[in-house]
Amino acid sequence: MTGRSPLPPTDTRAIRRRTERNLALAVVLFLVGVGGAAIATVYGAGPALVGLTCLLAGAGLFGLLWVILSLLERWAGG
Repeated sequence: MTGRSPLPPTDTRAIRRRTERNLALAVVLFLVGVGGAAIATVYGAGPALVGLTCLLAGAGLFGLLWVILSLLERWAGG
């Protein structure tokens, strides 16, 4: 015996949910940030604002789909 108390059980589902949420957030930030910067670099500030509007709309759709699938997963018991 080493005298140490046993480690608490690992909640792998919570870790997976947190990882999925962080990855989804990273995708949205990358899409909007890098996409907006690329548009601004190539076309300038005016088109970048229009492009950012479209990128944010796409990010919103992505987020909505992610929320729906997450709710379906919880509803199904996964």
